[in-house]
Amino acid sequence: MEELRAELRRHEHLYYVLDAPEISDASYDALMNELKRLETAHPELVTPDSPTQRVGGKPAEGFKKAQHSRPMLSLDNAYSAEELADWDRRVRELAGGLPVDYMAELKMDGLSVALRYEPADGGGSRLAAGLTRGDGQTGEDVTSNIRTIRSVPLTVPATVLKKLELPQAFEVRGEAVMPAAAFARLNEEREQQGLPPAVNPRNAAAGTLRTLEPGIVATRRLDFYAYFLLVDGPGGGDYWPRGQHATLDALAAMGFRVNRHRKLVATVEEMTAFIGRAEAERDKLGYEIDGVVFKVDAHGTQQRLGYTGRAPRWAIAYKFTARSGVTQVHAITVQVGRTGKLTPVAELEPVFIGGTTVSRATLHNADFIERLGLKLGDWVKVERGGDVIPKVVEVIEDAERPRGKLHFSFPSQCPECHAQVVRAEGEVDFRCVNADCPAKLRESLLHFGRREVMNIEGLGDAVVQQLLERGLVHGVADLYKLTVEELTGLERFAEKSATALAEQIDQSKQAGLARVLMGLGIRFVGERTAELLAQEFGSMDALMAAKAEELERAEEVGPRISQAILEFFAQEKNRALVEHLRAAGVDMTAEKRQRSTQLAGLTFVLTGTLPTMTRDQAEAMIEAAGGKTTGSVSKKTSYVVAGAEAGSKLEKAQKLQVPVLDEDGLRKLLEEAG
Repeated sequence: MEELRAELRRHEHLYYVLDAPEISDASYDALMNELKRLETAHPELVTPDSPTQRVGGKPAEGFKKAQHSRPMLSLDNAYSAEELADWDRRVRELAGGLPVDYMAELKMDGLSVALRYEPADGGGSRLAAGLTRGDGQTGEDVTSNIRTIRSVPLTVPATVLKKLELPQAFEVRGEAVMPAAAFARLNEEREQQGLPPAVNPRNAAAGTLRTLEPGIVATRRLDFYAYFLLVDGPGGGDYWPRGQHATLDALAAMGFRVNRHRKLVATVEEMTAFIGRAEAERDKLGYEIDGVVFKVDAHGTQQRLGYTGRAPRWAIAYKFTARSGVTQVHAITVQVGRTGKLTPVAELEPVFIGGTTVSRATLHNADFIERLGLKLGDWVKVERGGDVIPKVVEVIEDAERPRGKLHFSFPSQCPECHAQVVRAEGEVDFRCVNADCPAKLRESLLHFGRREVMNIEGLGDAVVQQLLERGLVHGVADLYKLTVEELTGLERFAEKSATALAEQIDQSKQAGLARVLMGLGIRFVGERTAELLAQEFGSMDALMAAKAEELERAEEVGPRISQAILEFFAQEKNRALVEHLRAAGVDMTAEKRQRSTQLAGLTFVLTGTLPTMTRDQAEAMIEAAGGKTTGSVSKKTSYVVAGAEAGSKLEKAQKLQVPVLDEDGLRKLLEEAG
């Protein structure tokens, strides 16, 4: 049985990872059937990592959530060679003389997944858990489905770990994708069943991985491409310290599928050459990609560069030029957002663009329609950009496509509640000013439940619409009053699904201050700003009591944001909403960043390599003393802190006569600040 298992694992690796099968499908099936026969006769000898155990017998009843060992962050994007060159320049400035080479990799268009491996008997490692990205902090445990992916090793041998000097416990991150052939086969099956086709391979992969029946997942033939390796570190999982190039080679040696289209590059010219080759090969790969990712190769340089609030400074995603199509505008409708903003939307003759059928596209605002000169019946060019949201970019004028005749007039009344719409002086947007507009409430509920906000899974369009139609909610706080019995009365809701949604709503009470701030929908307060405000004030009460100058002490908060916050909490109904959420048990606290006020009002810029401090350490110490750090030098800069190999920032500081400190000078200033 052990010999059969080893032989089957070898053939799985040859077929699913290396694309180099040695035997026919029939011969493989014969080996598998022989192993199944033996395991049926000797069930006490069945092992969890046997090739027969990839698919479990029972469907899952739902996916539990689990915390990631370290956040799964997004990447910043570049859309041109100029933006890429700017990023390269920033990296080299921040690196302060440390080596800068980049690992160029294809940006797979799939679903990010984290795989955890734990010690196995005999010194190797076994697959213990597979998590989706989720909101970046918490993902869904889809282990049973991950096990069905043949390019995911269920075990990694002890001999390989020893050779690579790896511990038995580690984590592998990568992308689950649906190959083009599997996607075509899936849509053929759906057509035969009278079902609408899947929109694109990425959505199909995501939907497959979240299917509750592992047997169905196994038939979809997903692939997994590995690109990160994490081992235990001081703060949990930490990237393998040998660097990205060595990481990819190690993952391949461990039996993972690693994309062969990768290269170490050193200059912007080499980066753009790699991008050109990737675009040229894009349609021949057999899977979807939407760009190229560049990662600083050396682990030490990565550590020095650190992170922003949402992304590593040492990596960037270059997004391919938007794919476009030409189609006709049949109508223009108007959507009402949660802030009351009215957005015109073009209703289009469906057109297939970049793997997706597009039938609607944003027109932004009335000024945009006027600039385009758009009329109903016009033929237009539509693009799907890096943000994937389709948009109309120009009107087509030629002999084959006659212009439309009907002009579009922006409505003077809200299409949802028929209240008057207004356009504030200096703004391009029309807004509905009715506080009780049902569309605003619907969008507010959807926003509140989003993954990156309060993370209430299951609170989608259909559910929210029913809650409003049945009068079960009149504001976001009413979500916490819903009972399982009320939810069971909704269309397509049985007791199990109603209980699951009720549990999701209850769990969201622990989301914390930053997410609640996002959920309130304060203008200009997004994910990053909400996190910084939460760290600065520590509680909703402290934030609500703050004056403008106190709000602006928070990092990255200026007059526009502080004014929006003050205006929001000046309204009695908004303060009442906070109290309703508090009464429901929603946690509105955060761990407050402890800081002095001794350096309040002072702005620092760091450049070069300091003798004993990393840039992140220096920034943290300055901010803890009440100061702010920025990336550019101006007349308003209080101090520039310069280390070895300081560049243009030092020169600019000297030109503007901004005081310059070395590390000792910074330490002295910090000591004086206590």
